[in-house]
Amino acid sequence: MIRVLVTGGAGFIGSNFVRWAHNAHPDWQITTLDKLTYAGRLDNLADVAESSRHRFVHGDIANTAVAAPLVRESELVVHFAAETHVDRSIQSAADFITTDVIGTFVLLEAARQAPALRRFIQISTDEVYGSVPEGASTETDELRPRNPYSASKAGADRLAYSYWATYDVPVIVTRASNNYGRNQFPEKVIPLFVTNAIDNIALPLYGDGLNVRDWLHVDDHCRAIDLVIEQGTNGEVYNIGGGNEVRNVDLTRRILDLTGRPGSLIRPVADRPGHDRRYALDTTKLRRLGWTPAAEFESGLAATVDWYRRNEQWWRPIKEKDQAFRDYYKTQYGNRAGA
Repeated sequence: MIRVLVTGGAGFIGSNFVRWAHNAHPDWQITTLDKLTYAGRLDNLADVAESSRHRFVHGDIANTAVAAPLVRESELVVHFAAETHVDRSIQSAADFITTDVIGTFVLLEAARQAPALRRFIQISTDEVYGSVPEGASTETDELRPRNPYSASKAGADRLAYSYWATYDVPVIVTRASNNYGRNQFPEKVIPLFVTNAIDNIALPLYGDGLNVRDWLHVDDHCRAIDLVIEQGTNGEVYNIGGGNEVRNVDLTRRILDLTGRPGSLIRPVADRPGHDRRYALDTTKLRRLGWTPAAEFESGLAATVDWYRRNEQWWRPIKEKDQAFRDYYKTQYGNRAGA
């Protein structure tokens, strides 16, 4: 059996990858390490909870005593664990630096002492490139992060690369565009707007709504990571994008159409500070390995909306009973002009 460590595997993308890998690789023994912060949930791993090929470890990647032994016993490390929400990083950046940078450092130090390690996949983001007015970012473009979240990811990204260049740790960095799909915590725009629409609650749209994002289905992201593990080159970076550039206002209208709600639910709110106007990725390098996105955005979004409709027991307790979430929502949107 191949020993695989997935950090942050109880979160949105991480849990989808754990399920994907468990099904696709019967020869993988998967360990999920997760701190179970607000966005990490054990019920995201319900499909593999009883499997003899999966174990869950509750712990912090920044805790050397917990994380280092798990890295040292692994052949593959897929590192998702991170604080990820831009809005929260603007409110308070400290947790982002601790988890995204220091936590990554702890894992990389352990990776230097992992005798069987053959891949360390550093999961990064297209946001490290900063706003892209035209064209698309290639893997060799300058990194120009413009908020604490993307800066923390850029720091971790380059730190991981340095451990390949300096210590020959088998690092590969991936930079993905915005993901969507099942089990995404309802602070992010698609699950927030879908669940608000289901409940006939206003959808708080930042600014003029003309910011553009490229949308990638989480299953396509998982397939891309899987391919990079098998065929990627150590020390390289691979962009992963869905090729679905959509303005936020148009995304909002599509969600309203899919939920049968009126456009009057759109509520413009004051834009967030440093809101990047557009992200776009050139994925030529990854496509040369044989990957193309399989999910068509319209059908993928419809399926995602349907999942939230059918799984209210998953998200409703968060939005209705989690006081921390309610306080965050009020702070983020209730105090903005026009809210």
